[in-house]
Amino acid sequence: MSSSDHEGAFSDGSQGDSAWDPLLKSAVEFAEIYHGSGTTYLHTNDPLKSTSYSNKSAVENPTGAVVPAISLATTFKQSTPGEPTARDDPNSFGLGYEYSRTGNPTRGVFERAVAAAEKAKFCVAFSSGSAATSAVVHLLRPGESVLCVDDVYGGTQRYFRRIVNPRMGIEIDFVDFHDESLVQTKVNSGIESEDGNVKLFWLETPTNPTLKVTDIGAVSTLAKSCGALLAVDNTFCSPYFQNPLDHGADIVVHSVTKYINGHSDVVMGVVCTNDEEIYKQLRFTQNGVGAVPSPFDCYLAHRGLKTLHVRMEAAAR
Repeated sequence: MSSSDHEGAFSDGSQGDSAWDPLLKSAVEFAEIYHGSGTTYLHTNDPLKSTSYSNKSAVENPTGAVVPAISLATTFKQSTPGEPTARDDPNSFGLGYEYSRTGNPTRGVFERAVAAAEKAKFCVAFSSGSAATSAVVHLLRPGESVLCVDDVYGGTQRYFRRIVNPRMGIEIDFVDFHDESLVQTKVNSGIESEDGNVKLFWLETPTNPTLKVTDIGAVSTLAKSCGALLAVDNTFCSPYFQNPLDHGADIVVHSVTKYINGHSDVVMGVVCTNDEEIYKQLRFTQNGVGAVPSPFDCYLAHRGLKTLHVRMEAAAR
């Protein structure tokens, strides 16, 4: 195509049949598919907006680099003993930095980006999806119960059956959430029990690997009726196609290893929530247990997140 062809196609918009028009139309349709998701994944939430460090872009990114740095430091300088560095950095969530298990700048960037993707206020990253699941279970106490979807990921089922139940004293009941009368019976039984109250509903939708779909809103209503939390493993749908918090879930879990990272080179998990108390407990568990992802893995997973919308759209086709 000559330079005159370029000029003619864009000069006044009157050449509706020019060679450029199909390309422009295709580009517009292509962009419309994603509805701004790609932009969302590039931006991050500031989960503690009321604090003094909100929107301090110069503090958050003094160099202006468009790609977050990989911070491999295990320890951080303190101005005085016991005083963490950089409490003003939004990626430290007001805690500052002292030890990389407790907080890391690269991990903080990734957590905030995933929170934005899931339309959540908070996100906490772990070294695997199983570690993320374990952190949610740590919200429970011995004698409490979990209602879990019967068609659940094999690793989750194994953890629930062989570790959580026999070693932690937490009852696990696998149910078909499509059987409303059965679920209601289980809920009523939990309400009537003195020491076996149902405190957590664990749902996958779609499930791995049979892709069974369950109504999140309906299960949320059931969970709330007995004062239980609803956790949804959203790995198979990804934040691009589904945001369970919008449908009444209290907690969203992802194996980042799958779609969010998307390149088969990172093992990681995340937990998202809008509840600040749940977030604080998850953050405490993250630090106390120490199942944290490496800064380099967080960099790779963040890079993968930026193309999630393109990959998921292609997979859907």
